Amino acid sequence: MTNGATALLETLRNAGVDTCFINPGTSEMHFVSALDDSDMRCVLALFEGVATGAADGYARMAQKPAATLLHLGCGLGNGVANLHNARKARVPMVNIVGDHATYHTKFDAQLQSDIETVARNVSTWVRTTKSVHNLAKDTAEAVAVAIGPQEQIATLILPADVSWGEGAVPVSPQPRTAPPQADSNVVEEIARVLRSGEKTAILLGRRVLLEQGLVAAARIAEKTGASVLCEVFPTRLERGAGLPAVERLAYFAELASVQLAGYKHLVLIDAKAPVSFFAYPGKKSYLVPDGCSVHTLVTPEQDAIGSIEQLVRAVGADRVKPKLQASSRPELPTGKLTGPKVCQAVGALLPANAIISDEAQTSGVKLGAFTAGAPRHDVLTLTGGAIGQGLPVALGAAVAEPNRPVLALVGDGSAMYTVQALWTIVREQLNVTTVILNNRAYSILNIELERVGAEEPGPKARAQFDLNTPPLDFVKLADGMGMSARRASTAEEFNAALEQAFSTPGPHLIDAIVPSEFDGLKLRALPMGLEVLQRMPSPLAKSIKKKLGL
Repeated sequence: MTNGATALLETLRNAGVDTCFINPGTSEMHFVSALDDSDMRCVLALFEGVATGAADGYARMAQKPAATLLHLGCGLGNGVANLHNARKARVPMVNIVGDHATYHTKFDAQLQSDIETVARNVSTWVRTTKSVHNLAKDTAEAVAVAIGPQEQIATLILPADVSWGEGAVPVSPQPRTAPPQADSNVVEEIARVLRSGEKTAILLGRRVLLEQGLVAAARIAEKTGASVLCEVFPTRLERGAGLPAVERLAYFAELASVQLAGYKHLVLIDAKAPVSFFAYPGKKSYLVPDGCSVHTLVTPEQDAIGSIEQLVRAVGADRVKPKLQASSRPELPTGKLTGPKVCQAVGALLPANAIISDEAQTSGVKLGAFTAGAPRHDVLTLTGGAIGQGLPVALGAAVAEPNRPVLALVGDGSAMYTVQALWTIVREQLNVTTVILNNRAYSILNIELERVGAEEPGPKARAQFDLNTPPLDFVKLADGMGMSARRASTAEEFNAALEQAFSTPGPHLIDAIVPSEFDGLKLRALPMGLEVLQRMPSPLAKSIKKKLGL
């Protein structure tokens, strides 16, 4: 007879889930034991936040769900931050969370917790399977929910006695129904807006940021004169030479307001209306300009690509040639290393078909400008804002795309949230180059401290964002986990290290020692400068923003 764990694994495989990122404990031992008779690929993580972030990165690139195996409520809790990012990224994922045996829960053992409550924070679908006879059916339903049509996170809670229980029968998935396209009346109304001649911006999101969606939007823009923008933190953005260029909305609300100023219409295509990341005293949270009408083409349950193609035809743009990004590279930088020079070197050396996991924070503000004309590549960003995503997402992307070079650009503070990912990258011998932008500070928090209108910070407040004492030595940390690592404090050292890493398959780390981009007078002047820029005439403000590369 088949036990529950074996049936669960077979059902996952029948549904096309072939990769699982795991950090197991006692309650999951029967699942682990069943792996020997399964072709499921399992990737061990030393921390649950690495497992959940890696499953996110895998889903972004493979465009199908990975599974995670987590230990009880505490293990799920350790993975919640990157599950939050995955939820905001709207990627498919199936979490298998082990639980105490059903008859054991009444004793309130040391690790007993309310797993369902933890799971609901980040999961659309949550179920505790109480019977081995229901396990395969529940597993198939979890995968079906994750796949969609609205891709999302499903969490299946697996009591230990259900896992070891006999009598389970694996099942195969039911055929999927193609999602509907946008209502024809909605398409025609938006087409009318685009043809009206009134100033219109198109904001692209999740599913229309790969080549097909970008080309469709570029055709519409060429035909109608509309501007094309994309989300602040896209799940996956294809970009580079030969693809349509798309301008990302700025993180700073003041700069996003500059980008959106003057538009009479905002067309959302698989995106939400823009809001500021945080609330700030005396500033708007909702960033759509006053008097601007918002039009939504598709819901998350509808076919985004089919719908934007419908819109292309409705505006008569199906034969329009889209404007494409020309090929260009910056020169290699020289002199003392800075965050912008790291970005410049990346633009000069980035291999074709690379994947960038971008969590560079303030040191990476020039990345988009310097890589715009680089060979075609994908950018994966911090969708939910919970730092500690960059390394795990790079790990998962490399598992999904083993033949593509992966570059993780990560701040020093955020790297330490999930530094255990380096060990898994080495264990799996993944083609990941990690660049730590080491400014020895939580620099973004220094900026936010100035922006929120808090009282003038003193040394005690400033110390909370200082990572200089003791300094983090990422070369030693990487070496301790078996990874080749170098330190660079000049542009020439960094250029050589990056070129060597890109030309040699396997894991590499570069500890890039850079100053904070916003410090001293520059830091103090930033809030005032953003405010002044927002009040300038729109064309001038947009020109200055573009010139600064922000």
